[in-house]
Amino acid sequence: MEGLCSLTLLLLLLWPPETWEGLAPKPPLATKISRDPDVLHLGSGTGQEPVIIMTFNLTMVTRAISSFDLRTWDPEGVIFYGDTNPKDDWFMLGLRGGRPEVQIHNFWAQLTVGAGPRLDDGCWHQLKVKNQEDSVLLEVDGDEVLRLSQVSRPLEGTTLPTMRIAVGGLLFPPNDLRLPLIPALDGCLRRHIWLNQPGNTGPFSHPPRGACNPEAQPGTFLPPGAHTVFSLKDLPQPGVDPWAFSLELRLQFFGGSGCLLALGILGNQSLLSLDLQDQILVLSARSPQKLEVLSKSLPVSPGPLIQLELGLTRVALSQGLQEVVLILPPALLVSLLDLWTQPKGSLILGVAPGEASSASFCLDGLRVQGRELDVDQALSRSKNIWTHSCPRSLNNNTNTPH
Repeated sequence: MEGLCSLTLLLLLLWPPETWEGLAPKPPLATKISRDPDVLHLGSGTGQEPVIIMTFNLTMVTRAISSFDLRTWDPEGVIFYGDTNPKDDWFMLGLRGGRPEVQIHNFWAQLTVGAGPRLDDGCWHQLKVKNQEDSVLLEVDGDEVLRLSQVSRPLEGTTLPTMRIAVGGLLFPPNDLRLPLIPALDGCLRRHIWLNQPGNTGPFSHPPRGACNPEAQPGTFLPPGAHTVFSLKDLPQPGVDPWAFSLELRLQFFGGSGCLLALGILGNQSLLSLDLQDQILVLSARSPQKLEVLSKSLPVSPGPLIQLELGLTRVALSQGLQEVVLILPPALLVSLLDLWTQPKGSLILGVAPGEASSASFCLDGLRVQGRELDVDQALSRSKNIWTHSCPRSLNNNTNTPH
């Protein structure tokens, strides 16, 4: 599809003071991801580490136009941020709910506006931002989707300061945005031109990653040793009458052995865990004193959802028509129920922090108590996780995506 042009910020700043399968791709302009060296992966970190930070002398800018192509399955995050002053004159172009969002804070305007079609469909989209007199225009795939008037001042006859542009992140805390969002955006940029000047204005903070491979697909990829930690207090709470807690996940395994998920107190041994061992799922429950370990095994079947259900007396693991059940002794049951009252009670996806694992997998969906979770909402996660993209296969020799 077309590219994404995020100059809205730049232009403004130039004048100083839902289903498991995911969204279906849109038919027009679909294009495979390029292997060109200028393709940037915006990254899956916290969004506080921009891929590129560029500096422009605005007195040298002759045309306030920026453009680039964007491809992503991530519905929320920062595409780019720019400022001449982080307190009084800044701009942000991002996605919220998959649609472009512009935030402006300067002497002439303080506003947050969303407009245009959803762009989180895995296709290339072109965005272009222009400045005309006191207006800023945003184009998506050649169509004007947003025109903001009286939000800046013309460049002519004005002494302009230096502008910073950060791609794929912010230069201040997310809470300083007019309307905070999760800044990290798992996406790819290409054909990027800033203020009508070619890209590569500044060094990359890290090279393009495998998530920009042409064969990437939607999902969440956890390489060996990676983890994501959710606080149980932040998740949908267990049912009360009767007490019950359930989760569902769909996985694509690439190999290795190790922990897939666990329930416990962060920093201590998990009370309940699900491991992969030689293509066998192993459900284990441990008493806090580690005096008793219960386990049951279930062969892995490709495709069907894996379901884990906790009740007052038992834990059931099922996939398709297969099911195994652990009957919990009273002491272990009390410890499990107590997890939801503990400040560090956690659901860990992948291996627990500090532990080793060779298992790697893609997560095609995770639901807790019937609500789908987003890895971007986790308490913490490994930086090498692809939050909204997955490889189709791994290189068996290097264990790297391709």
